[in-house]
Amino acid sequence: MTTFSDLKDNPLFSFGRGIANYADIKPSDIHPAITCLLQAAEKAVEHALDCQHIPNQALTWDNLIEPLEDATEALSRSWGVVCHLNNVADTPELRTAYGAMLPLVTAFFSSLGQNLALYERFKALSQSPIFKELGPAQQKVVENSLRDFRLGGAELAAEVKPRFAAIQDEQAQLSKAFSDHVLDATDAFFHQVLNRQELQGLPEDVLAAAADQAKQKGLIGWVFTLQYPSYFPLQQYAENRALRQLMWEAYLTRASELGPQYGNGQLAWDNTENILMQLRLRHEEAQLLGYENYAALSLAAKMAGSVAEVERFLNDIAQRAKPFAKTDWAELQDFASRELNLGLNGDKPLQPWDMAFASEKLKQARYDFSENEVKQFFPLPKVLDGLFSVIQALFGVQIQAAHLPIWHSDVQSFAVNNVDGKTIAYFYLDPYARSGKRGGAWMDDARGRREFPDGTIQIPVAYLVCNFAPPIELNGIKREPTITHEDVITLFHESGHGMHHLLTQVGALGVSGINGVEWDAVELPSQFMENFCWEWEVVEKMSAQIDTQEPLPKALFDKMLAAKNYHNGLSTLRQIILSLTDWQLHANFDAKTANYSAVIQLASSINAKLYVIPQAPISRWPNSFSHIFAGGYAAGYYSYKWAEVLSADVYSAFEDAAKVNGSVLDAKTGAYYRQEILAVGGSRPAAESFKAFRGREPTIDALLKHGGLSTIVA
Repeated sequence: MTTFSDLKDNPLFSFGRGIANYADIKPSDIHPAITCLLQAAEKAVEHALDCQHIPNQALTWDNLIEPLEDATEALSRSWGVVCHLNNVADTPELRTAYGAMLPLVTAFFSSLGQNLALYERFKALSQSPIFKELGPAQQKVVENSLRDFRLGGAELAAEVKPRFAAIQDEQAQLSKAFSDHVLDATDAFFHQVLNRQELQGLPEDVLAAAADQAKQKGLIGWVFTLQYPSYFPLQQYAENRALRQLMWEAYLTRASELGPQYGNGQLAWDNTENILMQLRLRHEEAQLLGYENYAALSLAAKMAGSVAEVERFLNDIAQRAKPFAKTDWAELQDFASRELNLGLNGDKPLQPWDMAFASEKLKQARYDFSENEVKQFFPLPKVLDGLFSVIQALFGVQIQAAHLPIWHSDVQSFAVNNVDGKTIAYFYLDPYARSGKRGGAWMDDARGRREFPDGTIQIPVAYLVCNFAPPIELNGIKREPTITHEDVITLFHESGHGMHHLLTQVGALGVSGINGVEWDAVELPSQFMENFCWEWEVVEKMSAQIDTQEPLPKALFDKMLAAKNYHNGLSTLRQIILSLTDWQLHANFDAKTANYSAVIQLASSINAKLYVIPQAPISRWPNSFSHIFAGGYAAGYYSYKWAEVLSADVYSAFEDAAKVNGSVLDAKTGAYYRQEILAVGGSRPAAESFKAFRGREPTIDALLKHGGLSTIVA
């Protein structure tokens, strides 16, 4: 049996409450470290149930919650390191080691949630006089725990619990497989181009990145992949229509039966059956817990009150956006027909692989600028300086470079200091796309804020992960990477999540930072931060043309601002279609008897009802919809729009302040926002935090105004 002393040199175990030395962790470290931590956690549960040691009448926070938290947090942090490395530095060996331990970790947390005796101990604490003496955050931890015990199956009959536990294990395995398939299908595909004439229209930095991809693969010419920094610029700028079509079809059919086949032609990465299995398991889980469907189950820990309320919310926004989307679509069709010879009735009708290209051309014609022109003004280091300046001005902190252990040479680390120079948090930034790294952008909790019984504070640590285009060599010179304005928005978005986690003042781990925040409110701080990317006082200071170092011209910014809501009707409806498809799959879809074609048919029917552009027959976008099948957003994708209502309303307070003092970077309003939204974390309901900041219930008005959807179009 492995003991703690045997693991003193295991980097996945020996970092304790500190920060892991990621570079030293080997796949072979995972089994012994996680096994030992599992054993310690199981002993902590046994100790919590020892009535001779702790009689019910003597239960306290310190003798029940703290020991459990010590053991489960140690396990969660080490396992979190493994999960993080699996997302950002995937290798076959790491994947195998992670997969081997996943069922054991899942089984432990599943058994914890089902432990009726432990549930009774928490109930006893909640009903004791001691409970009334706990602080609000500690009371919220206990209340959330009681809810989670119920949702974890603690009240299920003994004969049902094994099946419930099996469902959790199967879902964990399927989620991992779904993510692996999307990553593998994305990484495996590439297209080599040998003739420069086939790449007309592509900007020089995109060509340089493609040439670098070819070099990395030992090839000549230019190589394009399905990683977004390679794929999307090609869709936007390539005049070669056949090339756009080839890449579009590969991207939209990833991890499906229609996807590109490799090697022996086996569809090893097809997520079709995975989707059906996950939907069936989620429905079964909901039914076992007494809910009609998984959507209803998911609302137990969200702000929204009912399945019908969410559906009404999404349909309401759809109806408000649809007139604008019709106008967007009509204008694009007309432009494509007149200027690009891509008319609906011509020899070359407008197709899905023409959309980004035609849209960019129309945007350039209408507003007299291109996204690539804007991109040259946003070197990543300059953008980071600007982001940090915003955070510092609003929240009264200082950000400086740190020297934490890293997992890749691209990774940077930073300290967040109070005005007195005391470090209150750390965060990592992993900015660039690469092979073996999951696509998209996200913030994750590396360590939560916690106050120990002796009064010492464990400061929080966060991961901020993006997938921007990496630095390139242009004309033999390696230059700083530039990012699109959309990338700038993404960076601000993830930093908003980060500040939510890092600036908490709550000491109870279960509700500090992002922990315990309702899922449909967790996007509020992230979407709030996006607004600053459209403020001249911010953009001017975080822009510097890559060659001349001149800031973005005000005239160009004004054009960007005029184009801010360009085609927002179409993009809003697209988000609603994703949200409603997710919602209907978990609320009204009979996964038990349906086949996969019914999933595509459901998505297509929602598209036909709400959208103005038909869904392509070959589209298999659900097969790579990692948010809901591998990312925790099942029956929760609507939360982006839900939280956007909250964030737009919150930001309007800063706009009001600017009318008085001339700046949205108002320190007084920022301090109040930090106090009432960020600092409290999940220690109180999000609705209460919102009302504490705004003094009223939220309204949709600010969202419609910001999105240019506030005027009815006939």
